[in-house]
Amino acid sequence: MSMQLFSAKSCCLAFAVFFAATLCLPACYAGPAEAYQQAITVAAQGEDREAVTALAMLVEAMPEHQVWKERMFAAQILIAMRAERQITFPPRERPNAHLALASAYAAGYPQMSDAVTWPAAALATLFPGAGHAWQGRWRDAATAALMVWPMLLLTLWAARRRMGPVTLFFALITLWFWSGTIFSSISLAERGNMELYLTWWQGLWQASGLPGRPWI
Repeated sequence: MSMQLFSAKSCCLAFAVFFAATLCLPACYAGPAEAYQQAITVAAQGEDREAVTALAMLVEAMPEHQVWKERMFAAQILIAMRAERQITFPPRERPNAHLALASAYAAGYPQMSDAVTWPAAALATLFPGAGHAWQGRWRDAATAALMVWPMLLLTLWAARRRMGPVTLFFALITLWFWSGTIFSSISLAERGNMELYLTWWQGLWQASGLPGRPWI
């Protein structure tokens, strides 16, 4: 039985060393702090899932009651939450001081619900530039209006003079620009929701007291 436990622990340690080597860190110098920082650097580069996998391997390789094991486990949970854009903590089998601090922050500063995006889409569809203006993006609204309205007026001018092919050409260009402004309005609304979540999540990370900063 003891030999089996030793073999399993050796396999986990081998995986951790392999991860450190793939990050261009010599295995002989890859202590817990260095391996942890390498995983945080991977997360800062936007590779959350890879960082979570690496931290899980490191947690398995670390001995019990080791301070870095607790830190790595908390970082694994928080980065996994960001990857899935979650606002609730998964159930924990054992207490973790860093996750307790993060949970307290989340209770005191709950994440706001996402703003709905359909008003931006509807307004942009009915009136070019209105979807951006509804979000307070006045420069984008002016750009959208300048892209669509002149082409729309040219289309109507050509239609009144029954300039068939010219009218069709102007109409296609107008529809192209108009659909682009609608897509832009929806994308900006969704990006605004993501920016709000990331701001909340960064506060969650800072409240946890974990070292490092997994964002640029």
